[in-house]
Amino acid sequence: MADYQEEDLQKFLKNVDEITNLIQEMNSDDPVVREKAVLETEKRLQFTEEDQEEDECRTTVDKTMISPPQASTKNTDEINTEAFLASMEKDAKERAKRRRENKVLADALKEKGNEAFVKGDYETAILCYSEGLEKLKDMKVLYTNRAQAYIKLGDYRKALVDCEWALKCDEKCTKAYFHMGKAHLALKNYSVSRGCYQKILEINPQLQTQVKDYLNQVDLREKADLQEKEAQEALDSGTNTAVTTKNLLEILSKPDHIPSFYAGGIEILTDMMKDCTERTLFRTHNGFSIISENEVIRRCFSTAGKDAVEETVCMSVLRLWQAVCSENEENQRLLVLRPDTGQLLPSLLASRVPNIRQQTLALLLQLAQTENGRSLIMGHLDLTGLLEALVSFLDFSDKKANSAMGLLTDLALEERFQVWFQASLPDVLLALTGVLKRDPKVTNTSALCQCIAIMGNLSAEAATRRQMSASEEFRDACLGLMAKCEEDVDLFREVMYTLLGLMMNLCLQSPCVSEVWAMEVSRKCLSLLNSQDGGILTICQSTTPFSSQPLTPKPSTELGVLMQLLGSEDEILVGNATLCLGNCVEVPHVASSLLTTDIVPVLLKLAGGDAQKTAVQLNAGIALGKLCTAEPRCTARQGAQLLLWRKPPHPQGTGESSGCSRRGNTVMGQGSFWAPTAVVFSLFHSRSLLQPLLFLPLLPLPLTPSPLLSVSFLSPLLFQKQTSPASFFFFFFFAWDLSVWENVP
Repeated sequence: MADYQEEDLQKFLKNVDEITNLIQEMNSDDPVVREKAVLETEKRLQFTEEDQEEDECRTTVDKTMISPPQASTKNTDEINTEAFLASMEKDAKERAKRRRENKVLADALKEKGNEAFVKGDYETAILCYSEGLEKLKDMKVLYTNRAQAYIKLGDYRKALVDCEWALKCDEKCTKAYFHMGKAHLALKNYSVSRGCYQKILEINPQLQTQVKDYLNQVDLREKADLQEKEAQEALDSGTNTAVTTKNLLEILSKPDHIPSFYAGGIEILTDMMKDCTERTLFRTHNGFSIISENEVIRRCFSTAGKDAVEETVCMSVLRLWQAVCSENEENQRLLVLRPDTGQLLPSLLASRVPNIRQQTLALLLQLAQTENGRSLIMGHLDLTGLLEALVSFLDFSDKKANSAMGLLTDLALEERFQVWFQASLPDVLLALTGVLKRDPKVTNTSALCQCIAIMGNLSAEAATRRQMSASEEFRDACLGLMAKCEEDVDLFREVMYTLLGLMMNLCLQSPCVSEVWAMEVSRKCLSLLNSQDGGILTICQSTTPFSSQPLTPKPSTELGVLMQLLGSEDEILVGNATLCLGNCVEVPHVASSLLTTDIVPVLLKLAGGDAQKTAVQLNAGIALGKLCTAEPRCTARQGAQLLLWRKPPHPQGTGESSGCSRRGNTVMGQGSFWAPTAVVFSLFHSRSLLQPLLFLPLLPLPLTPSPLLSVSFLSPLLFQKQTSPASFFFFFFFAWDLSVWENVP
């Protein structure tokens, strides 16, 4: 933008401010101020005839003249203030009308420029944006869009000028700072680029994630620039490996040699990639282009598996890429950003040649080691093909299957992958269904668990869960795999537990897609209650009941299991049993069914201190509070014990009382009283406050009513070999009532 145009814009803005002040003064209650404003206005009108300069932001003299020519000769006292204001208002309306018309034209030109930009016609886009600015000079989006087009053409200086004009229109324009940062980065002004990105964070702290990515790019580019300078110095000094790397690339750039020629040269080049200098020289001397654009090598990629020599070429290239990308993020970026890489790597990962698949997996695992590498994979590779290829590694019985599932797990933890998965689930659901249809007897059990766990984690999102549960084939595959695992529970216990986590999430879909399917899941869960090691405990809690009349479970059967577990020596078992009981008593009529039991004194002992873990005490207290709230008769019958409970006497120092193990609790002296009232009644009306009881140090179990549980906390638990069998718990908060049990034989 020319200097004279900027000067004109500043004059226009100044005049607007002055006229606004005059109008305000003419409406003042002070007569002196009004008279002064009238005189100043008349003086401006007299000078208007002498100023003939015109532009987009000013109108000609004849359009702004308010008083007739002879008005200047009249006495100031005769000026009609109301007529003057009316004329000013009319002029303002005319200006506003013209601005609206210009805004429509500018918007149309902006859209036309955007269409050209999307097509890659950046020159046409720039012309459209420029024409739009002729209509409306203060339209910031036209400046930022034109700056983006200039960046695409490599004209970074012009891009910076446009960004500066956009900031004059809006000093908090984050898009302008973004393009400025990008332009300065291309010009290698790294500190200035960082400043631009940090300014974005000051304006909008919610963009912290994006700003972090931008700053990371600056750091990587600055690091790459330093590497290139050092590599060039090594080459100029005649370092042997540096010179050899350059010469090898020149030899490999020669076309039309036989495949074995290139295979041998690439193997030698791979052996040279021992240091950062050689890897950088590979990049600066167009190594990626030399390899990827060689027609013979490209043909080997497309026909690998038909000829041993072509397979050797593919293997050599994959090993070279691993060597070149090792600890060099700029090389990783250039490799992934190549136009053909997005489709090539997933296709090689699904190759019929096991060695090619293995080398491709090794390359992808190398890329996924860093956050930047995972971002490159998700942003530029064909994720659908990649997921299908990784899942196919379940065919392997060795550690390759675990490695593939490990890579898929790393990607699935990224928010960007989760967004993609939700949008692309219809395309990949068939492959996931195929996983569930596998025979666990001939599949790597550990890898299969990982894959199902990934599905369980992803199904925690409502939209994903809705699509999964809507597929009858997917649901039936879950039941089918469960049936196969039941054939040998000891062998496939881990698979079964992980699968139950996935099915649990599917059952949270409301309303449930298939009542028949849900009933079948319920039958299988109830059948697992007979497990000798107490490994699975299923509790169904009311959220979307299937029947209108709830069925009270019998203490001797369903709740009897909980009653027995409360007396267990394993405090983890006891704590989780109290948790389940606390949820159960919220179901209508359940609390009433416990009136004839000794549940109150049992919970009272646990809450009052028989339990060593604080979490167990708190869970017991909350369960007791919920029980008494749901059924006040419990308070009436056991009131004395609730209000004041005297701990039973026990031998000093023995840690034993009435045959119950104290498990190391501090023994209170005989005659002491312990009032658990504070523990119980302070929580009487609490809801959703169950204290998490830790299975593992980093695995708190979510204990809110009807939580959206995910297999993410279950799978690591189940893989802990040192955990006792009795500590393997599943708390199934299904999306139906205990009343569903009335339909279970």
